Amino acid sequence: MDEQVGVEITSEGTAAVVGFRAGSIVNPDEIAATREQIRGFVAQNHPQRMVFDFQQVRFFSSQVLGMLLDVRASLESYDGEVVISAIEPQLHRVFKITNLDKVFRFFPDRESAVNAPGTN
Repeated sequence: MDEQVGVEITSEGTAAVVGFRAGSIVNPDEIAATREQIRGFVAQNHPQRMVFDFQQVRFFSSQVLGMLLDVRASLESYDGEVVISAIEPQLHRVFKITNLDKVFRFFPDRESAVNAPGTN
């Protein structure tokens, strides 16, 4: 049985943290629903930084990269940024292969991602 992706979005200061509940993020319908949930949050809250916490994630499809780029474009419209925290080395390689390691900043854990100085 597929795990539901599901995310929990919390605010921590000027940052919003997106915590994934599933270890595997591959279902296209679940990813689309997650994308819409995040879009709605961004539209209402305009977070300065959105931290995607991959602590629980062991595998994801390429659609997740598209979702991250979509959220990044939304935040850039008002100088916000998307950062990645607690991603496993083999998943980080996907960002390197696609050169997205130059697009996003990466942090070892949620706390350092939330508290890091901005790039703007």
